[in-house]
Amino acid sequence: MQLPPDLVDALPPGLLDSGTGIAFGDHGEVEVGAGFREIESAWMTGVAAMARAGARIIFDDVFLSGAASQERVRTQLAGIEVLWVGVRCAPEIAAGREIARGDRTGGMAESQATAVHEGVTYDVQVGTGTTESIDCARAIAAAVN
Repeated sequence: MQLPPDLVDALPPGLLDSGTGIAFGDHGEVEVGAGFREIESAWMTGVAAMARAGARIIFDDVFLSGAASQERVRTQLAGIEVLWVGVRCAPEIAAGREIARGDRTGGMAESQATAVHEGVTYDVQVGTGTTESIDCARAIAAAVN
């Protein structure tokens, strides 16, 4: 099964590594500009429309700005029932996984492992560094039902 592209994969090439789009630093930094925010808003409008039409959606996001990022998503999804799931992992484990994958900017996972959760509120939290993935999935599924 092939998964649909994520927002970054779907961006026009002109918005990659640009001051108005999204840029990735040598040490895992991520900078987003107004062009990225405009497309992100349109993307979220589409996700929200699918949910309002009855589609059951799993939306995976990295809250680069912690609570402010969650609030942007919460605003777009107003009126839609959402289960907020926090997926946590210790920075050193995230760094090891990043290296093993080989397709990530070095340092990104470790720098984001805690920052993306700052001020964010969740209904359910799982820890993938200490819990098997199937048990994390079961905990999330139990909260859905």
